[in-house]
Amino acid sequence: MAGFIAVHTGAGNCIDENKYQRVIKEACIRATEVLRNGGSAVDACEAAIMRLENCGHTNAGFGSNLCLDGSVQCDAAIMNGTTLNFGACTNVSRVKNPIQLARRICDGQSEQQPLERIPPMVLAASGAEQYAEQIGCAMVDPNVLISSKAKFHYNHYKSKYDMVVGSSKSVDDVVPEPGNEVELTAALDTVGAVCVDGAGNTAAGCSSGGILLKVPGRVGQAATYGAGCWATDTDELAIATCTTGNGEYLMKTLLAREICNGAFSSDCAVTSLHKTFKQKFLDSPLLPQQQDLYAGALTLLYYPKQNSGEVMWSHTTQSFCVGYMATTQKVPKFVHSPLPTYSVPGRSCVVNGHNFHLRI
Repeated sequence: MAGFIAVHTGAGNCIDENKYQRVIKEACIRATEVLRNGGSAVDACEAAIMRLENCGHTNAGFGSNLCLDGSVQCDAAIMNGTTLNFGACTNVSRVKNPIQLARRICDGQSEQQPLERIPPMVLAASGAEQYAEQIGCAMVDPNVLISSKAKFHYNHYKSKYDMVVGSSKSVDDVVPEPGNEVELTAALDTVGAVCVDGAGNTAAGCSSGGILLKVPGRVGQAATYGAGCWATDTDELAIATCTTGNGEYLMKTLLAREICNGAFSSDCAVTSLHKTFKQKFLDSPLLPQQQDLYAGALTLLYYPKQNSGEVMWSHTTQSFCVGYMATTQKVPKFVHSPLPTYSVPGRSCVVNGHNFHLRI
């Protein structure tokens, strides 16, 4: 089956693109193999994110950021643009691939339950892990998901946190050292994928370990309906998007759904994304205007009647690493997207993209 996949490893302010390039390409290749073998957009999206979760370089699955208490808690979600089903899990520590669990929850939305019970859409913590075991997801000891990289970053920032909390000054009174103002937001490497298959069906998914030193039990945008991913298919336009950045701000603005809604009311994808990021995020009355607002989004638009589409990446951070590949391509394309030098991170947005055509 024909198809097109795009993936990202997060928008950030200090990204070494070299460490992401290989895994992004591997995720694209894995997803296109699934599509060529007859898999659906949801199948390919899940396969791509599983590869990103397993690599150890990203903040998802193995290698996820650690909570304030040193534990690992992961979030993931996936949405089917054709059925509009959504599934998510949050605060899971023993599920090897959280996106696999999210996928099963998503599929379960179409299954009838005894006594007219409504299938769950989001499962959390121990309940989610029990469900994952019951349906056959791969389970691991929580320590297996903690990489040496994640442990190093945790020890580094936890010591700084303890120094601040243990000082006579309040956290708000401590002035960060020059150049360290955005240390904890330097790498917002939540992962995500968007896909369209030969039948014109789209899917979007995301996976994240959350922000470093988060409060245990915190739920991020990767598990929040309308914030982390969204997908909607119509006869005229099918669209899928996944987001990354400051999770609480993405949740407050429901940015993923706003991006899709904006695309349906515009004739130009670039204009639509600029407008959504500006009006619904950067200038949103829901967000603190004195703060730098970091976000990124990977968006796929497909026009079924033309068998063509666009993949767009947009971000307010200094950089964003993405990759994409059609089933007709032999090698994937990797893109390291920088914010223009004249733009201010957290205050302005850049939008770029690429056109593609499916050979049905």
